[in-house]
Amino acid sequence: MMRRRTFVAGLGGVLATPYAGEAQQAGTRWRIGSVLAGTPESTGQVAKAIEASLGATGYIAGRNITLEHRFYQPNPAGADEVLRATVPTIDLLIVGGTLGAVTAKKINTALPMVFLSVGDPVRIGLVSSLAHPGGNMTGVTFEAAAETYGKRLQLLKEIVPTLRLAAVLRVPSDPNVVVAMESLERVAPKLGVTIRPFDVVTIEDLSAAFARMKSINAQAVLVVAGAFMYTHGGRIAELALTQRLPSAHAFRETAAAGGLISLGPDIVAMAPQVAAFVDKIIKGAKAGDLPVEQPARYEMSINIKTAKALGLTIPQAILLRADRVIE
Repeated sequence: MMRRRTFVAGLGGVLATPYAGEAQQAGTRWRIGSVLAGTPESTGQVAKAIEASLGATGYIAGRNITLEHRFYQPNPAGADEVLRATVPTIDLLIVGGTLGAVTAKKINTALPMVFLSVGDPVRIGLVSSLAHPGGNMTGVTFEAAAETYGKRLQLLKEIVPTLRLAAVLRVPSDPNVVVAMESLERVAPKLGVTIRPFDVVTIEDLSAAFARMKSINAQAVLVVAGAFMYTHGGRIAELALTQRLPSAHAFRETAAAGGLISLGPDIVAMAPQVAAFVDKIIKGAKAGDLPVEQPARYEMSINIKTAKALGLTIPQAILLRADRVIE
């Protein structure tokens, strides 16, 4: 049932009413749209967690709310297309990823929106402040602090003490990039590491980017978090291992797929926080009055199998700090 409802074409009949306010005025079900980056295969577990969390809060899809899931290709055009088709037909939007949230903000400044897994929402203009968002958006951030990028680089340095040159894989259009690079540029000199950015736009760019990393003798790669990197985490992990590059990621799913190490929040675990925001908005709260929250869970994953394949020994101090050790 979940797979059938996830496709864009499946939304036409259920969410076709042109004026969102009419649903509330008539006392009928709230129409909620969930728009997430990726595909049903890459991000479906997040959609399922949102639906389950809403159910646990008392909102049952098909009974007292309408809930439809859509997925956007992780690029500006893909996000814009899906959101423009969704926003006019719903009463409340749940939007995943920094790219999706920024696009949604441009499209509509009145519809209540709850974001999950976004970078610094103040720096990128989603909210006025974390405590007092203002406007029509609130939600759950991705990074607890910009310094997380520096911590990922530090972990690579601890695992590879000889690290002097690290590649940074990034998508130039992703709003997270500016904050990530500022953090890395502050920390890298203190660690004696030079960083070199490698930009990609499509999945087809990845192979060439990793080949260029190897050609300049990069010793490791750090991946800037974003919708593209989450969606294509498996391919990124595969290429890093093929090029024998120790890799640091934001998503535990990428470490599970073969990346060396990840440090970041559990996106699936954000679902109950999102459901709580939805509950408050349905009960009359304004999104802009609800303080933005940080992730409830933040964890480190280490892939020992990948470490062995790369001929690396993970320091005991890091193993003891790890929340998940993949063998």
